Amino acid sequence: MSFEKIIRIPNDRIGVLIGRSGNTKSEIEKKCGVLLEIDGSSGEVVIKSNGDIEKIEPFKAMEIVTAIGRGFSPEKALTLLKGDNTLHVMDLREFSGKSSSDIERIKGRIIGEGGRARRNMENLSGTYISVYGKTVSVIGNSNKLRQVVDAISSLSNGSIHGAVYQKLESSNRREKEDKMKLWENQNVFD
Repeated sequence: MSFEKIIRIPNDRIGVLIGRSGNTKSEIEKKCGVLLEIDGSSGEVVIKSNGDIEKIEPFKAMEIVTAIGRGFSPEKALTLLKGDNTLHVMDLREFSGKSSSDIERIKGRIIGEGGRARRNMENLSGTYISVYGKTVSVIGNSNKLRQVVDAISSLSNGSIHGAVYQKLESSNRREKEDKMKLWENQNVFD
């Protein structure tokens, strides 16, 4: 099975993708069974299958490269290989139009003073959030991803931080209650 895909990432993220002595690039290639050809001047990254059909994860490699390009550290980007974690990228222009001052205002609301709002949402949702350029990206499992994307959308549309956190907390409580009900409904002595 042959696979080849070109992804463009910002030039200032190329060094992060390559890593010290090429370690990050090598780790992605090894774990995903792909080859990465990186053009430092254009920001183009060619992802190819390396022939090892047993280990090939080209779509995860694409997500990892995109995540690094969207501002995530390699360690956080590599969590995409765990469980059913996926990457979701939101374009802030959907909320603000093309006004750069509106984009900066929304970024400030999402990040919060000293990064507190972003950290709170990460802690309450068990996800990773990166605000980079005109985008906000989230890494997490599908249930948590949906919750935090809704939270970011709410903040971008002007909702109060406290209300957004409350919504995340209540969905966590609901999830715990659902898990408890599953355990209660099982008859372990059968």
